[in-house]
Amino acid sequence: MSSSFQALFVDNTEPFSVAVKPASLNDLPAGEVVIKVAYSSVNYKDGLASIPDGNIVKSYPFVPGIDLSGVVESSEDERFQQGQPVLVTGYGLGVSHFGGYSEYARVPADWVVPLPDGLSLKEAMIYGTAGFTAAMSIQALEDNSTSPDQGKVLVTGASGGVGGAAVAMLAKRGYQVVAGTGRTSESGYLKRLGAAEVISRSEIYDPEAKQRPLDKQLWQAAVDPVGGNQLAAILSKISYRGSVAVSGLTGGTKVPATVLPFILRGVNLLGIDSVFCPAELRLKVWERMATDLKPADLETLVDREVTLAELPQALADILKSNTRGRVLVKVS
Repeated sequence: MSSSFQALFVDNTEPFSVAVKPASLNDLPAGEVVIKVAYSSVNYKDGLASIPDGNIVKSYPFVPGIDLSGVVESSEDERFQQGQPVLVTGYGLGVSHFGGYSEYARVPADWVVPLPDGLSLKEAMIYGTAGFTAAMSIQALEDNSTSPDQGKVLVTGASGGVGGAAVAMLAKRGYQVVAGTGRTSESGYLKRLGAAEVISRSEIYDPEAKQRPLDKQLWQAAVDPVGGNQLAAILSKISYRGSVAVSGLTGGTKVPATVLPFILRGVNLLGIDSVFCPAELRLKVWERMATDLKPADLETLVDREVTLAELPQALADILKSNTRGRVLVKVS
């Protein structure tokens, strides 16, 4: 590898900065595997890492990027060989450990996932943490008896990264998907992903209407990366013994629900943690993302592809909801 390479650093030295700068292997944190990074992606958490009050980064200067895919440059762990294609998501990557916005990364071997057959390095990052979270949600729903013949499945935040991936993967599995979004102007995009129906956010939760603890049963299950008041409304509309997989909090952390959906309809609320997911389950889900969950055209999920130099604007855009689906980062 070259002695110097490029990485995007955030630094809280006055003034706060987000800029591409030269780095060396000596700048990288400890780990057994050095990876030449090919692709990363832009997630909401990455956007938060790029602002002074985002409450993500604890120590500066820092390299964000909670996803990466690339090729092993060197390894002190016998499980990985030079030239092997791999990916990393979750754990401390891009949060407490330098992340994927760098031409080279060094990470603990236990974080590394061999690239599954059927996925390219680019496709792995079209998925990224967002796609992995969506796939984890589907896995959890199906582990709790959700199936295509049992009725409609709601996906909230469908224009975002997790939601869009969930729509596409559920459609591939043969589900009748109802895509909920605050941007109904994206209906054409969501139907291209496979949504059978597109509804507005207000049809799921109307803040002006009186909320019922139990409402009409509309969906057998839901993938919800939003949370908050909307989650309470969803729980009241899930069919008997149905399930909701929740993975996000963009709608808030408080859920003003009652116990009635759980004790009168047997509804399951399933928490999805894609950060510290056990290795065995992580590998299983990534294999599914390369096979039975893989949409015919993953590229439909891509809003745009950017370089390291273009990353600051892309990070600002995701915080303003000025993206649709996934923003891919071509690192090297």
